[in-house]
Amino acid sequence: MLCLGIETSCDETAAAVVEDGRVALSDVVSTQIDIHRRWGGVIPELASRNHVIQVMPVIDEALKRAGKSLTDLDVIAVTSGPGLQGALLVGLQVAKSLSLATGVPLVGVNHLEGHLLAIRLVADAPEPPFLGLVVSGGHTSLYEVPAFGTYRRLGTTRDDAAGEAYDKVARLLGLQYPGGQPIDALAQTGDPKAIAFPRAMKSHEVLDWSFSGLKTAVLNHVQLHGVPTGQALADLCASFQEAVADALTRKLILGAKKVGATQLVICGGVAANSRLRALAEERAVDAGMKLYLPPKRLCTDNGAMIAVAGAEAFRRGVRADLSLNSDPSWRLS
Repeated sequence: MLCLGIETSCDETAAAVVEDGRVALSDVVSTQIDIHRRWGGVIPELASRNHVIQVMPVIDEALKRAGKSLTDLDVIAVTSGPGLQGALLVGLQVAKSLSLATGVPLVGVNHLEGHLLAIRLVADAPEPPFLGLVVSGGHTSLYEVPAFGTYRRLGTTRDDAAGEAYDKVARLLGLQYPGGQPIDALAQTGDPKAIAFPRAMKSHEVLDWSFSGLKTAVLNHVQLHGVPTGQALADLCASFQEAVADALTRKLILGAKKVGATQLVICGGVAANSRLRALAEERAVDAGMKLYLPPKRLCTDNGAMIAVAGAEAFRRGVRADLSLNSDPSWRLS
């Protein structure tokens, strides 16, 4: 089965052709980072306009690299939520047009399900049940996955997503957007114990997170001591990063113990973070659990993950017609 996946939920225009929901024959991503960097964050109108320009060339390139044509496809999958309304509509209208023109069935995909199922593209991918942590610029949630297509949200952030906290702290420190990479790079030579930043919502009774207090703690530190440079900047980044990774991995392991899960998946853009990956692996081993991490290229938004989720939905009999619409706040549950 060949599935074309189309992703335009935020600031990446992406398309991929995936075979049997497991093998990516192509995976093309056009990023808008340089467009939005000058503003320090994604500007929805600019994102939508760039998707209009890039979406067809990206799809054409994905088909070319896979050595396939539209008539070879068995299903077209497209992100229909959550995300930016205008950005979602670009991919959605293109997918519906291609489906109408070719007769290829159409499937709408939840963006978060795409992240959870991106792990299917690695050789030793886990089968359900497993526990999945989706952590990105817009989302930080913990899901129990008893079967494909069945998702139970156990916890989520009460305020900022982890990636959003990274971006805001980076802006405060005068670092480039997006904030994850520069903070991670500086943290490599910093002392994670240099500054005792808080961990909110430490109670074992809930599996939620809160990162607004951590962000405020960084702000207070900078207001008191000034924007650091040199080793002091590295120490601050390492201490901030440790606070985020500690909070995420503690609730991941706690959630797994609560539901009896032994397989763990971390996905989304922040899953590329070096400290999060290392600490999660360490704590999974200590707890006798198996951790699965997608390669970093599959952590950020891509078309392959949408194709995988679309293929799995298609196998379950899911179909969409031309009335398929976007849902910017589509909750996965």
